[in-house]
Amino acid sequence: MILRKTVLLFLSGIFFQWSFGQSKDTLEYSLATPYNTVLTHLLYLQEDSYRPAIAAKVFNPKDVDQERAVVLAIKLKQVLDGQGIFVELDDIPRSRDYLDSVTNKHRYYLTKKYPDLYVEKRGIRWYFSAKTIGKIEVWHKDTYPLGLDKLLEIAPSYGTTKILGLHIWQLFGLLIVVLLSFILHKLFTYFFEKLIIQLLLRLGYKKLANEVIIPVAKPVSFLVIFPILILLVPVLQLPITMNKYVILILKAIWPVFAIVFFYRLVDIISFYMGKLAEKTESTLDDQLVPLLRKVLKTFVVVVGGLFILDNLEFDITGLIAGISIGGLAFALAAQDTIKNFFGSLMIFVDRPFQVGDWITSGDVDGTVEEVGFRSTRIRTFRNSLMYIPNGLITNQTIDNHGLRHYRRFMTNIALTYDTPTDLIEVFVEGLEEIVKKHPKTRKDYYEIHFNDMADSSLNILFYIFFKVPSWTEELRSRHEVLLEIVKLADQLGVNFAFPTQTLHMETFPEKKGNSPEYTADAADLRKVLEEYKKGPDKTAN
Repeated sequence: MILRKTVLLFLSGIFFQWSFGQSKDTLEYSLATPYNTVLTHLLYLQEDSYRPAIAAKVFNPKDVDQERAVVLAIKLKQVLDGQGIFVELDDIPRSRDYLDSVTNKHRYYLTKKYPDLYVEKRGIRWYFSAKTIGKIEVWHKDTYPLGLDKLLEIAPSYGTTKILGLHIWQLFGLLIVVLLSFILHKLFTYFFEKLIIQLLLRLGYKKLANEVIIPVAKPVSFLVIFPILILLVPVLQLPITMNKYVILILKAIWPVFAIVFFYRLVDIISFYMGKLAEKTESTLDDQLVPLLRKVLKTFVVVVGGLFILDNLEFDITGLIAGISIGGLAFALAAQDTIKNFFGSLMIFVDRPFQVGDWITSGDVDGTVEEVGFRSTRIRTFRNSLMYIPNGLITNQTIDNHGLRHYRRFMTNIALTYDTPTDLIEVFVEGLEEIVKKHPKTRKDYYEIHFNDMADSSLNILFYIFFKVPSWTEELRSRHEVLLEIVKLADQLGVNFAFPTQTLHMETFPEKKGNSPEYTADAADLRKVLEEYKKGPDKTAN
């Protein structure tokens, strides 16, 4: 036992001498320096030199009475042992007028873990401070919660024989702790694997039970067991060095199971988020779920790693400060990447488009295939892939053709200049009938009018909308409408114009002119239109 050996080595010093023939109750002690005060407290609470009345002298009689001082001295020693705080005597100053460099007062702080645990100079002696006295009970309850401190009074009375440096009661306590851990592990594992999984299977969540809950059952049981072990180990009052490293290892391993648990918990959350995403019409949230899963898992691992380092008593303050400074430097060096990241967040929040939409933005024209945290992948109509940084695309005007309720189709139908007005009117009525009959055209709004007299044609504006979900269906509908227009023109005898230059010459007797001769009157033309509206006779063979 390192502490005991260290203490006994210093017994030969000038600060502790036994007077020959004196009783054990009149042993000399010294409180002249911080070193002497701490040594007095620890030395006289060791098994070989257990004198709690002398150890209690480290408290100023003006702050606490002798009987209470004895109790506090014992409890302070139990706190140090239970928390595995090893006091290195060689590091304690031996100067009578020692000054703390931070507070510039006559104080010495024993450990960083308890900032209020210090000795201070009162007159010519060094005592534990009044603030320390007020905190001892609090520290003791934190170290031995739930009444575990009562075991400290019972356990040492059973067996004083030592085996391998440990008392019989300590070995028996270790056995109980191991058995208790094994039983709790089995109980929690059974609870998760049997009760919860059976419930999930009955509710139809077989995939969730097999892929998520079963792998997380054992980590959850350890997640509960390790805090219990951390509470019970101080009660065993193991040798200070052993106790320190046992508690340190337990505290370092416990976050590992917490990381595994929360890592799997992210899968559970992602599973439910995926179910919700499947119910929405948007396809962006389908891609957002795996991205969020990756971010959350990374966050769990990083935070868990910091907890492990903190429990291993590493100073993570400097590490976090270094990460902050490095993060600032990284942010300055990677402005475009960060800009693209926030651009992707804006896409997921505003949803200007989703996967499968046809968009136009600047020189970009194509169908959205994937939205990532840095760039958006677009399949052009040349079947090539374009990767557009999200920071760029969010700063441009986006024309989302995929969000159209209707798809516009506008063209000018050019007729020759010699087309009679009656024929034009009948033809326009026929065009309207085509729109009304087609199943995928908008019936409440369209514009079909004799609109312009161009250089070589009489133009009829044909302005309609298709109610179709995709470009392919739009093209198919155009095809069908245009075929009907050609059929109507053929039945009515309408001639389509095209850019020409005509050299008009007198008609020779033996040669007729090229211009068509219209002999039908309006009544005849309307009769033809009515026959067109009725459609072909389906009963004819």
